[in-house]
Amino acid sequence: MKLHNAMWPGLVGKEPGTDHPPISLDHMLELTAATEVNGRKFDGVDLFLFHPHTDPDISDDDLKAMADKIAGYGLGVGSLVAPIWPGTVGASAMGSAEDQGKFLLAVEKACRIAKILNEHGVRKSGVIRIDSATGPAEWVNDPAGNTKKIAETFQKAGKIAAGYGERLAAEGEICWAGMHSWKAMLDTLEATAMPGVVGFQADLAHTYLYLLGYNAPEAALLQEGYTEEEFWSAYKIMTDGLRPWTLDFHVAQNDGSVHGTGSHDKTGRHCLADDPNGKLDIARASSYWLKDAADRGIQHICWDGCMFSNETLENPKTWEHILEAMISVEKAI
Repeated sequence: MKLHNAMWPGLVGKEPGTDHPPISLDHMLELTAATEVNGRKFDGVDLFLFHPHTDPDISDDDLKAMADKIAGYGLGVGSLVAPIWPGTVGASAMGSAEDQGKFLLAVEKACRIAKILNEHGVRKSGVIRIDSATGPAEWVNDPAGNTKKIAETFQKAGKIAAGYGERLAAEGEICWAGMHSWKAMLDTLEATAMPGVVGFQADLAHTYLYLLGYNAPEAALLQEGYTEEEFWSAYKIMTDGLRPWTLDFHVAQNDGSVHGTGSHDKTGRHCLADDPNGKLDIARASSYWLKDAADRGIQHICWDGCMFSNETLENPKTWEHILEAMISVEKAI
């Protein structure tokens, strides 16, 4: 299994002119390439396709130059995050026809970039990451109707992706409409009905909040004070439901709380891999999601640790602990 590092922790929740400004793609690559644990290094990176890391309309030549730079670090490219949110290229997946058009345009741009990276040779696996690009507060007004709208947008996006030989994975987070609980996520995927083309991206931190029903108490599988036996029983229910749809996987840690920085809504808090308050046995929890991973085309796993302080991200020990956790996952599967 290839071990990748996400580049978007240098962007998500970061704001220019603050004490947490964006960290450039070049520097994120440097931090990744410099990390080594017992002779093992990261194999690649997953990319965020928006400014300041990547212009979604980047020229072919500039994209090839970027690919050369990544390859020069001995890294490959895996999954790509499409710029589907309002304020980037896209808009709400359950919005107007104009919004849907913007969402689909963002997917089209991501697929174009994927094609060039594939042809270059730096990218050999991975998905295009999406979500519904709108919050659950709007969704609750009409759950059935809004789920249908999201599914229709995802179906059209899936057809675009399939035309490029790509797959889409919707990252379940409590902050996204129709994806804010494990049950809502499953309903959305089943309504989209494009298994193997439009699937799920599981993140350990975010799916832990699914268990607690943070934005959907009716879907909670655990109550405060749960036992270890109750935890793993609930975890099996969640993963048995979503694992068949899972096309991409993020290793992470969570302390049971939510967090938001800058313009990013509160979602499952990403904790450091060695956080003493972490609720997850990272390796064991990952094994539930990664059972039969190869059958679902998963060739790499990626660390996701958004909204850490810049000081934390600049610390080499941070990345060493992360890579140690990734290696423990690899050994567990």
